[in-house]
Amino acid sequence: MMHPTTNIALRAARQAGNAIIRAYDRPDLIRTSEKGLNDYVTNVDKDAETIILSTLSKTYPDHGFITEEAGVLGNPDSDYQWIIDPLDGTLNFSRGIPHFSVSIACRLKGQLLSCVIFDPVRQEEFTAARGEGAYLNRTRLRVSNRDKLTSSVVACSGHVPEALHLAQGELIGKLMEEHVVLRQSGSACLDLAWIAAGKMDAGWLHQLKHWDMAAGILLLTEAGGLVGDFEGGGNHFKTGNLIAGTPRCFKALTQMVKQTFHTP
Repeated sequence: MMHPTTNIALRAARQAGNAIIRAYDRPDLIRTSEKGLNDYVTNVDKDAETIILSTLSKTYPDHGFITEEAGVLGNPDSDYQWIIDPLDGTLNFSRGIPHFSVSIACRLKGQLLSCVIFDPVRQEEFTAARGEGAYLNRTRLRVSNRDKLTSSVVACSGHVPEALHLAQGELIGKLMEEHVVLRQSGSACLDLAWIAAGKMDAGWLHQLKHWDMAAGILLLTEAGGLVGDFEGGGNHFKTGNLIAGTPRCFKALTQMVKQTFHTP
């Protein structure tokens, strides 16, 4: 039986996902604008966010909300805070690449409580609640049993701060020498969901916002994975830099990231 907040989040994600797919099939109706360099938003992002907020606030009118497009809404003093990315992978969506997702997480007194990541193209529903495990379409998830980086599948960011371009290239070269298979998917939320599901083994991702990683972090830890910042600590929400993976892949990748990016 799902946690009540997971249930309502899943309902909201499905409704938003249905609207996204309807628009995806009508690209002539998609209007795209650039928020920043390689940072895009469409009318569909905003419509999906409205759907999610409407569904959640009807059930929980006294809760707080953090959303990618609208910012901070609702009750700022509530113990409950929803973290929403209505369309993660907007560039993929706007270019007709079928890899994007809806991400919703609920936090209680600062701790992640429940989450949903919904892939409307594949109709894959990733859900989790704290202490209750992670699931894909009601099937229990566990991270892969990969215990080394060699021949593992590893996610990495497509966008990296300019000051770290050389270091990023150096790290990619080191991983290629270890025969690591690298993937830049364009959806951080799905990267984390896929690591939780054992489709990938690890990943390092730059400059994430809370809505890019909150749901994926809970999903992954409930599936037996580890997450941390680029130093292996717990400041990923503060720094926006995240390493995730199976326990041994996480440790090996963290060591390489620390060495390459020269973090103390």
